[in-house]
Amino acid sequence: MPGAEIVKMSEKGQLVVPREIRETLNLSPGETFAAVQLADGVYFKKIRIPELRIDFEKLAEEAQKKFKERKTTRKDVKEAIKWARKKS
Repeated sequence: MPGAEIVKMSEKGQLVVPREIRETLNLSPGETFAAVQLADGVYFKKIRIPELRIDFEKLAEEAQKKFKERKTTRKDVKEAIKWARKKS
């Protein structure tokens, strides 16, 4: 099996990804993986967790765009906030 090497689990449950595999797959310390239990083992898939700040900025830009399209004023927003606070 290409890329297969034997590794040993530490007492803390940690596994070491062999250097050749890390280099081939361009893996770096701190990267995030999803661990999926299989019938006879575990599959690790590298995942990217988006940065919350970037996602928030994109969401804020979309909201500003919608406000402009609908010609929403600051007064409209203040009134909406007052209304929402009364409902809670």
